[in-house]
Amino acid sequence: MQRTESQWPMYVSLKKVEKQVGRWTAESWELDQVLPASLDAPDGAKLVALELHKDERASYRINLDMDNAMLYVVCDELEDGTWIPTMISADQNVAAGCLEGDTPVLNFAMPEAIACWIEAFITRHGEVEICAHRRKHVNRRKNEGPSTNPNRGLVS
Repeated sequence: MQRTESQWPMYVSLKKVEKQVGRWTAESWELDQVLPASLDAPDGAKLVALELHKDERASYRINLDMDNAMLYVVCDELEDGTWIPTMISADQNVAAGCLEGDTPVLNFAMPEAIACWIEAFITRHGEVEICAHRRKHVNRRKNEGPSTNPNRGLVS
């Protein structure tokens, strides 16, 4: 798998760690190594691609503009509790959707080289306007809505 303008293959390896939580010992998974596929594969690593999509450019921009840009490794959980990395994303909405569906996600700080590559992707395909969705029940032109109702909160 070669790096392209929209794919960056990486070797991802995970490790199981035991943590003391109060009196109890809990097992969890952590990232062990994330290396570009141009290097030799570490033992137990899986080849996973960070793939960029044009319709996610606004999310990439938000991520890059944060003080701590992140990458998200989405994993499959096997019946025995083992986690297997399946994809890498730079879109925090993808990670949030996976977490809501009880799919394991690990995150790590985005390397500068990948941030520059994503920036070039956004530049090549154009910036997407980021806008907050207005509340549909508020008409700001007529200054109408729940916050302008003088009887708000009063019981008759």
